[in-house]
Amino acid sequence: MGGNKRKRPHKSKTSAPETLDHPTPAPSPAPVTATATATAVAAPNSASNTASMEDVFSVSNVELIDNTVSPRVRRHRGRPKKVPVHSDKPLSLATGRRLSRPLDKGDGDFSVPGDAGMSTLVAMEVDKGWEARVLPAMDSVVKVFCVHTEPNFSLPWQRKRQYSSSSSGFVIGGRRVLTNAHSVEHYTQVKLKKRGSDTKYLATVLAIGTECDIAMLTVDDDEFWQGMSPVEFGELPALQDAVTVVGYPIGGDTISVTSGVVSRIEILSYVHGSTELLGLQIDAAINSGNSGGPAFNDKGNCVGIAFQSLKHEDAENIGYVIPTPVIMHFIRDYEKNGGYTGFPILGVEWQKMENPDLRMATGMRPDQKGVRIRRIDPTAPESKVLKPSDVILSFDGIDIANDGTVPFRHGERIGFSYLISQKYTGDNAAIKVLRNANILKFDIKLETHRRLIPSHSKGKPPSYYIIAGFVFTTVSVPYLRSEYGKDYEYEAPVKLLDKLLHSMPQSPDEQLVVVSQVLVADINIGYEDIVNIQVLGFNGKPVKNLKSLATMVESCNDEYLKFDLDYDQIVVLRTKTAKATTLDILATHCIPSAMSDDLKS
Repeated sequence: MGGNKRKRPHKSKTSAPETLDHPTPAPSPAPVTATATATAVAAPNSASNTASMEDVFSVSNVELIDNTVSPRVRRHRGRPKKVPVHSDKPLSLATGRRLSRPLDKGDGDFSVPGDAGMSTLVAMEVDKGWEARVLPAMDSVVKVFCVHTEPNFSLPWQRKRQYSSSSSGFVIGGRRVLTNAHSVEHYTQVKLKKRGSDTKYLATVLAIGTECDIAMLTVDDDEFWQGMSPVEFGELPALQDAVTVVGYPIGGDTISVTSGVVSRIEILSYVHGSTELLGLQIDAAINSGNSGGPAFNDKGNCVGIAFQSLKHEDAENIGYVIPTPVIMHFIRDYEKNGGYTGFPILGVEWQKMENPDLRMATGMRPDQKGVRIRRIDPTAPESKVLKPSDVILSFDGIDIANDGTVPFRHGERIGFSYLISQKYTGDNAAIKVLRNANILKFDIKLETHRRLIPSHSKGKPPSYYIIAGFVFTTVSVPYLRSEYGKDYEYEAPVKLLDKLLHSMPQSPDEQLVVVSQVLVADINIGYEDIVNIQVLGFNGKPVKNLKSLATMVESCNDEYLKFDLDYDQIVVLRTKTAKATTLDILATHCIPSAMSDDLKS
């Protein structure tokens, strides 16, 4: 029973989205799917989403922008079709193409080509003012070249083959450059090239904000900064405001400009960060290589950073931009703490209070609104003061509605997690709750959230421990993706997925330890089929994390090593034989050490 892999049903192949993830030799941790991003314990109740939206905004529909360097697109064979120079068709000055017929003025008469040209010239004169504002800022947009060396989570003692990618970035004050975090994830070398330059400058990564998908770079060479002016940030745009996305997407080597309008402003799932923050939806084209490029308003000020898009058969031209409030939070966090500390989160799961009977049963008055706490993260500071079934009435003096929203701007409401994301790690927040019909006020210190199964390794190599051919490691989202591919949410064992979606750590250092694989040897005959099964205990003691397991095994003087696994399985090995054969197994598989460096300290 335990040896069988339990799988969830395969998703339908009829609406397979066009991927925009990094096409690496092996699955990359960068393209985290939208479903995974919705697993944060502090995220609003997932039941509030409609079934139709789950179909569109799920699994691998929302994707990071592919920045991987790819071969040039092959042109069609044959000579290009040329328009005769002496064509009798009028020429449009805006496009440089011959018009198929004269322009109809609407009254039955036709305008002559000169009239069309004059109207176009007038339009071009009107646009000159916009170009004068935006074009200077375009010189601050740079192309980012990165060489990535990703850890091999399935074989944690080695790394994968390196690959290259290109993306976009832009200069800000203080001799710094902003780009996307997924553009420089697992970087080995980062280089920047200015617009119109043929020189690539080595860059240093100052900070990587995994949750907000923003990275900060700098260049030591003074020549790079000559003639570079920083981009100025603008305010959060309104709906239907014009935006222009600038970057270096696929299709050419020079800078590219696409335009559109702001379609939506709400809390979005950040695919790379597996979190939910404020985001802008725009209808401007965002393609591979646009990652990290700025989005300008009509005044030439930056209002966001392009970072992901939605690919679905029923959706067109849906791109997402990181807005200025999130960008400024990242910058101020770095300046305040000398590094990136992350976005704090309220470690609770909550339920909507829209049902009148539910509100009455909890003692709420007709004029009171709020959300009910379902569960509390035991490792969060809130667990010391808040209790399940408490009703959160307000956060920092702002009343929370029964659907979990708060007033945002005129005519708009937004999830109250936006208020939390405006805080910094270590800040205090005033929370008013209703408990047993009594109103209580608490001053809570906000901290970053830690998941039992982390979404990112944050640049650290994976941990592992090997004894008698048994490879023990910890479960993370990159590990699941390495083992089961991009659709790990459908392919991974149900028990692991349940812990990914619903389990909370009971202590700050708790990890989910599994037997990743068994390197076949004479001592482990009969155990070869044990793959990705959780380790619950060792010699009668619970396994808290991988370091505690390695310590217990290394210091064990008992005759046998007994591992208690999930599905009521056990593994028994003779202690002396297991330790003696480990070195031979390591040599056979060219493994340098029986444990990772972090377990040796």
